[in-house]
Amino acid sequence: MSDIIQLLPENIANQIAAGEVVQRPASVVKELMENSIDAGADKISLIVKDAGKLLVQVIDNGKGMSERDARMCFERHATSKIKQSGDLFKLHTYGFRGEAMASIAAVAQVELRSKREEDEWGTAIRMDGSELKAQEPVACDKGTSIAVRNLFYNVPARRNFLKSNSVELRHIFDEFHRIALAYPAVAMSLHQNDLEVYNLPKEKLAQRVVNIFGKSYQGQLISCSEDTDVLKIQGYIGKPEFAKKSRGEQFFFVNGRYIRSNYLHHAVSFAYGELLGDDNYPFYVLFLTVDPAKIDVNVHPTKTEIKFEDEKTLYHILRATVKKALATHNIIPAIDYDLNVNFGISPSEMTQGTNFDLGNGGNTFQKKKNNQDWQSLLEGFRNTSPREEPSMETLKFESKINDGNNERLNKDLLYSDNTTTFQLHQRYIVTQIKSGMALIDQQAAHERILYEKYLNMLQNKYVASQQFLFPQSIELNASDFELVMEMEEEIKALGFVFNVFGKNTIVVNGIPADLPKNSDKNVFENLIEEYKRNQSELQLNRHENLALSIARKSAIKAGTKLTLTEMNSLIDQLFACKVPNYAPGGNQTVILLSMEKIAQLFN
Repeated sequence: MSDIIQLLPENIANQIAAGEVVQRPASVVKELMENSIDAGADKISLIVKDAGKLLVQVIDNGKGMSERDARMCFERHATSKIKQSGDLFKLHTYGFRGEAMASIAAVAQVELRSKREEDEWGTAIRMDGSELKAQEPVACDKGTSIAVRNLFYNVPARRNFLKSNSVELRHIFDEFHRIALAYPAVAMSLHQNDLEVYNLPKEKLAQRVVNIFGKSYQGQLISCSEDTDVLKIQGYIGKPEFAKKSRGEQFFFVNGRYIRSNYLHHAVSFAYGELLGDDNYPFYVLFLTVDPAKIDVNVHPTKTEIKFEDEKTLYHILRATVKKALATHNIIPAIDYDLNVNFGISPSEMTQGTNFDLGNGGNTFQKKKNNQDWQSLLEGFRNTSPREEPSMETLKFESKINDGNNERLNKDLLYSDNTTTFQLHQRYIVTQIKSGMALIDQQAAHERILYEKYLNMLQNKYVASQQFLFPQSIELNASDFELVMEMEEEIKALGFVFNVFGKNTIVVNGIPADLPKNSDKNVFENLIEEYKRNQSELQLNRHENLALSIARKSAIKAGTKLTLTEMNSLIDQLFACKVPNYAPGGNQTVILLSMEKIAQLFN
């Protein structure tokens, strides 16, 4: 029998490797911008076209590369940061060129131009699916420009799995935000289809947050800092009243690298306690400095998940630090947005215990001379486990509708003239029906009524609006603005009237006609937040998601007092729905008790 194991051709091996590194255009953005950071750039420009499918280009003013390095960076396993196996466990950088470049070049057409300050000429290289097409000297400025065109042009199956432009663009914005927050001392810009989305100067962290997420963040930032032998924490958390229903504005950076950690997120959320409403997520951007020898960053291909040697201790220090910041946030000085303070630091500074200035009154948080208080605090924590983070279960839309355990609701169950209706604790409606009684959850019932109504409006493009006397402007972040533009037709079909007014800003002139008369622009903003939340938790198409989002935000809430006319109207509308037994999210709207069941309760 002949041998069957053989080495893969280089181009196929590169394409397989690309599967781990390059999932979408945002992956290219991440790799190229991180390379620019490691090259010492203090100015980086990101240019994308067709949401990165046509072009991703990153231009920096960093060190540049020699002719040999420019060619070597496209070789597999080429890197500038690993010399021996021990280096894997003490990395402070992202990696200077190399590594990912071979994977990117395997699935795209790449043009690189780079020049060092001491060189008279730069180097230009063109790669096409791992194949070197040209290498020649070129006149160019110091630094590096890498243009990645036609991503996945030679892997059609991968290209077909890319999402819509708006979805891919939001992933690009997410990567840009993370790097921009990690390095506010670096000027950064982003252009999409020749339109400027961001132009961020060198600035301190607080101003960088405001320039990315909007002016409304000026009033919600609370400085958060602590320094112990185990962990240094610095950054900002958001005031609890600004917490949102959707995730996305929570940022942890460990030794300058963005990470995801449900465990540490729970420490922050737990510190807020009852200050947060149900399923709300606070804003935070927190920089944690830990001994590199006590973490492992190589547990995930994208290095967004890391392993801590003593995560329980970090949990309790983080939780206590956030609680302390929240306890004093009413008396700390206002943040000086003109003070030039930066968190953007070099890897070498991280290892040297650099001090940071948060800009609150100009006080620099020096390392404590005495850690006895922290040690005594930790002793009480070491033998305890944090409360487990409740899992966010994905609801299966309309999962209970056909369970066969409930009588089908219809108007035949009702009396023609029902005056035996009353409200129980301003939460439930109790009414007499022909077979017994019905107990109705007023909020769940109203959500079902509104959901079917708005879904019908979206499907039939029926529009009914009430106009604002004074139009109201809303400034959105770039990601939310793209989402609104993607759904413009559907949102207007619900009854919202709005126009684009400048960069990432819209003017709302009207809202759906049946919303409360005192509704304001928050209705629009809440619709977007609810939509994003549903998008992450439920498998819904766009129409269902929009209808559910506005229904949840518009429905009467528990604690609302209703008149007899309003209660009877709600009952009539519920019993006329196509799926009256359940709210659109799956919660039961009504419980029927027949006379026989009631009699059994007394037996």
